[in-house]
Amino acid sequence: MISQILGLVTLVYLVATGLFLAASLWSSRRLEDWGRMALLAGLAAHLGAFFGRWVESYRHASQYTPPEGAAAVLNLVIHQVPLSNFFESLVFFSLSVSFLGLVSFRRHLKGALGVVVALLACLILAYASLAVDSSIRPLMPALKSNWLLIHVLTCFIGYAGFALAFGAALLYLWQTRRSRANPIAPPQELDRLMYRAVALGFLFLSVGILTGAVWADSAWGRYWSWDPKETWSLITWFIYAGLLHARLVKGWQGRRIAWLAILGFAAVLFTYFGVSFLLPGLHSYF
Repeated sequence: MISQILGLVTLVYLVATGLFLAASLWSSRRLEDWGRMALLAGLAAHLGAFFGRWVESYRHASQYTPPEGAAAVLNLVIHQVPLSNFFESLVFFSLSVSFLGLVSFRRHLKGALGVVVALLACLILAYASLAVDSSIRPLMPALKSNWLLIHVLTCFIGYAGFALAFGAALLYLWQTRRSRANPIAPPQELDRLMYRAVALGFLFLSVGILTGAVWADSAWGRYWSWDPKETWSLITWFIYAGLLHARLVKGWQGRRIAWLAILGFAAVLFTYFGVSFLLPGLHSYF
């Protein structure tokens, strides 16, 4: 049932992409409104599927270890938040992209920017639905931690912010290379949105790395192990720290910041996908 809902959500995000694209081509405000409504409907159904998966995970876990007492039930509910494997992390990543796109871009979410947000959410969810094992398995002991929940939540909200900054950076570079007639969005607006998304992502990634260190100490007995995922997370953090330093201290704007946002998101993708498939380590279950 949850898989069917997620498949439907993927289609709704695709419809939203088409509506935003059509709105951009024909300069139609009505199509823009329909695109935002489709994206909002997809987000609502996506949230429903997320909580449905949470219930399924709880029922699955309670079959193996029936909780006794209210405290044990609450503990099991918290540990079964669906963020414990690659499939669930992709579903949450897509959810975060659509949510942050609607919240952080707000009135700017139209035309090409709407296409970027809806298409990113659609592609991530399509990959999760079509190419990743979605089965629910018992949690490893190391994953039964409240710190892990905060760590994964904040990291993927941060990744979503960087994904939005990446999309805005691509639009900025495209906009500045084409004719100034019929602009897809004012370059100054794209530059401001890019900075806002990076700042948001950097804040959440920083919290994610710190809480991950606390979780690592409780799970493996040390705060930092130079595991490939930890090392590349730190590299990603330094890239975005450099971007913010260049923007705030050196006054960089425009193309140079856009290229740094693209470089940073390439590091995010390698940290998430590349390290998982090419450099297995302590985080190999993500």
